[in-house]
Amino acid sequence: MEKSCSLLVHFDKGTPAIANEIKEALEGNDVTAKVDAMKKAISLLLNGETLPQLFITILRYVLPSEDHTIQKLLLLYLEIIDKKDASGKLLPEMILICQNLRNNLQHPNEYIRGVTLRFLCRLNETEIIEPLIPSVLQNLEHRHPFIRRNAIFTVMSIYKLPQGDQLLVDAPEMIEKVLSSEHDPSAKRNAFLMLFTCDQDRAVKYLFEHIDKISEWAEQLQMVVLELIRKVCRTNRLEKGKYIKIIISLLNATSSAVVYECAGTLVSLSSAPTAIKAAANTYGQLLLSQSDNNVKLIVLDRLSELKSSHREIMVDMVMDVLRALSSPNVDIRRKTLDIILDLITPRNVNEVVLMLKKEVVKTQSGELEKNGEYRQMLIQAIHSCAIKFPEVASTVVHLLMDFLGDSNVASAVDVVVFVREIIETNPKLRVSIITRLLDTFYQIRAARVCVCALWIIGEYCLSLSEVESGLATIKQCLGELPFFSVSEEGEVSDGSKKPPQANSITVSSRRPAILADGTYATQNAASETAFSPPTIVQGSLSSGNLRSLLLTGDFFLGAVVACTLTKLVLRLEEVQSSKLEVNKASTQALLIMVSMLQLGQSSVLPHPIDSDSYDRMLLCIRLLCNTGDDIRKIWLKSCRQSFMKMLSEKQLRETEELKAKAQVSHAQPDDLIDFYHLKSRKGMSQLELEDEVQDDLKRATGEFIKDGNDANKLNRILQLTGFSDPVYAEAYVTVHHYDIVLDVTVINRTKETLQNLCLELATMGDLKLVERPQNYALAPESSKQIKANIKVSSTETGVIFGNIVYETSNVLERNVVVLNDIHIDIMDYISPAYCTDSAFRTMWAEFEWENKVAVNTTIQNEKEFLDHIITSTNMKCLTAPSALDGECGFLAANLYAKSVFGEDALVNVSLEKQGDGKLSGYIRIRSKTQGIALSLGDKITLKQKGGS
Repeated sequence: MEKSCSLLVHFDKGTPAIANEIKEALEGNDVTAKVDAMKKAISLLLNGETLPQLFITILRYVLPSEDHTIQKLLLLYLEIIDKKDASGKLLPEMILICQNLRNNLQHPNEYIRGVTLRFLCRLNETEIIEPLIPSVLQNLEHRHPFIRRNAIFTVMSIYKLPQGDQLLVDAPEMIEKVLSSEHDPSAKRNAFLMLFTCDQDRAVKYLFEHIDKISEWAEQLQMVVLELIRKVCRTNRLEKGKYIKIIISLLNATSSAVVYECAGTLVSLSSAPTAIKAAANTYGQLLLSQSDNNVKLIVLDRLSELKSSHREIMVDMVMDVLRALSSPNVDIRRKTLDIILDLITPRNVNEVVLMLKKEVVKTQSGELEKNGEYRQMLIQAIHSCAIKFPEVASTVVHLLMDFLGDSNVASAVDVVVFVREIIETNPKLRVSIITRLLDTFYQIRAARVCVCALWIIGEYCLSLSEVESGLATIKQCLGELPFFSVSEEGEVSDGSKKPPQANSITVSSRRPAILADGTYATQNAASETAFSPPTIVQGSLSSGNLRSLLLTGDFFLGAVVACTLTKLVLRLEEVQSSKLEVNKASTQALLIMVSMLQLGQSSVLPHPIDSDSYDRMLLCIRLLCNTGDDIRKIWLKSCRQSFMKMLSEKQLRETEELKAKAQVSHAQPDDLIDFYHLKSRKGMSQLELEDEVQDDLKRATGEFIKDGNDANKLNRILQLTGFSDPVYAEAYVTVHHYDIVLDVTVINRTKETLQNLCLELATMGDLKLVERPQNYALAPESSKQIKANIKVSSTETGVIFGNIVYETSNVLERNVVVLNDIHIDIMDYISPAYCTDSAFRTMWAEFEWENKVAVNTTIQNEKEFLDHIITSTNMKCLTAPSALDGECGFLAANLYAKSVFGEDALVNVSLEKQGDGKLSGYIRIRSKTQGIALSLGDKITLKQKGGS
């Protein structure tokens, strides 16, 4: 058995202290040198040295010292030295220290007495302790509370020893007397803890004798009372009613720590609505009264747990929880909004949205640096409310549209996406949204927002006045044509002038961006950022936002402008009776498109137009020159139908996720159910009655029943040695989030005793062994269970390897049995998760680690291969099922998972079917850390062939 020790000291092995030097320093009279020598001796002992020659020196020269530091170090030294010989008997020289300890326990200095009592708490040798018991008991009545509280702890540790109840027969009675006469809070707490640990019935009796005074007790004593209540109620659930009353009385305590513990204890013991409501209100008060952000986050975690198990009670707390938004911390605000969004009902949605609107308005003040991020969170929360309860959309959509020109691009994108969804789901708001959008379009400063706003204008401008306003707005924002004069181009080509720039943004090199279908496209960095107010371009008047963005080289936006103009002209043909007006609008649209193409092919800009945008604009020009009914149907109806389908799929997915979250519990067919109205109420308070009923309901719905998954347990047993080895070993591996527990069974297959048998383990990867191996003696044909704890610090595939070393009586050398390696699977750490397409693309662009795996499989169906990868990697497919339907010979999908350490794993699968029926393509994995990218790549390479 490894020695227990209360010390852990860092020791630099590079500078070993020599025993002789330590001995010389201890024999001298210099106190400082003695202190340093004692520290070196203790460090050496903790690192495995024995130093038997120092013991007598320390007894002669250190023991008589009056210096407090030396006395403290002496007690630490005595704690860690071996006090028994190989046969387990006490070393005779240990008797020499007994007299010194007795003197210390009667020392006039309180500090010396106190540290000696604390030292005795950590001693296990009854031979040393027994003669000191009278001195320990005398200290129970000392005038100083520091000594009394340590004496109580010493009595408790002696009583807990294997023969402790014989050494101190009447210890509980003695401590009970001390408890009733004691006035010091810490000493009272220690005395009650001693009763609770050593004589639980006596502690319970004392508690009920003083039940009226519990609320007046000190904070530390109240905490021990709560610990006692939890322990008693776990062993005897039938009596918990009377204890719950004590907890509820403690909810009014002055200490925040006691109040927090009370609420947690109440939730763990009772499901009665009154108890849960009291706990929820307590958490709500703590959330507002505590200024520490960490405390607020912990309380929000508790409220989140309550929300998942007692939603109907938490719904009434919504406005109390919302008040936590007053904290400037972004994490607290995010967590608060996450809780609130799950508690919204038709009854409280108007209040919640009104509060969120006020918060959005507050973010405009710009006092805090993270206002933009907070505004984005609020917009997403309002979006979620408006989708669940469409009736509130009308109250928020116009307020949010003021933020379309927000300098924070992310929140402006959220607003425009929200507007796009509301305009489709709330037809009554269409006219007012379009009017407002056309009025505020010139304020939009980000290309991504412009693109989405243009799509809305093209799809939802239906009446004649709306179509004409749409055309006029786009024309106004593009400014006067052409975009550059011929003289400017000549000057640029001569190299005498730099190209005219619309604003301060420089166009950086292009980078690949991942689209919603998983394919790559080039994307300018300029399209990601908002720009400064445009300057006047030579040869033109003051320009609008679209013109400025086009002059930065954003031709994807140009293609969207062309498509929007085409849709508006096609719709104008339907609503405008005058052919002349239609032709006029068509001509103006064609002129704009041709000007954009000229700009793209000129040398004014550093980058020419990309081929995709060029082809798109040419298509629009051809359509306007030759319109027809089929084309009109495709351009004016198909896009809208696709969007409607996307929204319905999103709604369906969210509904399915909610169903999956709902816990399905089953009752056993022969379970008894007690009926509330037929229940005996004799001597029970309302709270006890409620608690009984809730327990019965839980029993009836099977919430108390835990499935023992024995089949899964057997899958986790790994054979470590062969059947013919002298020692057989197998391990059962349990993976918790941050640690791995190996439960190793070792069997001695021989007819002789194996001595000093040791399981030596080593790890590779981010795994660390927690304890040092211990030595065991194993009788013939007997077995031993050995547990090993391993800490995990990141998500990557790790390997545990090692061997079993043992000695036999007739052979001098040690025998070694090498163990099979244990591979820790990355699948134990990652779980499927969901994120939005925009979040996926942002992470894809940011993460620096990419692992590219070529597809090599015998599976010939694209969809079947994708399903196989999803199953093998434990990831969630973010691509909508409709996008994967059909047979076209190509498939692109995005997968996402999150690790228990909060790491993100992104996977893009791009497949193509070859002429011979085989699949080719690549699977790209991206992550922030190298380990997860490599481990997932190895897993996919191993599994993709179609094997198990």
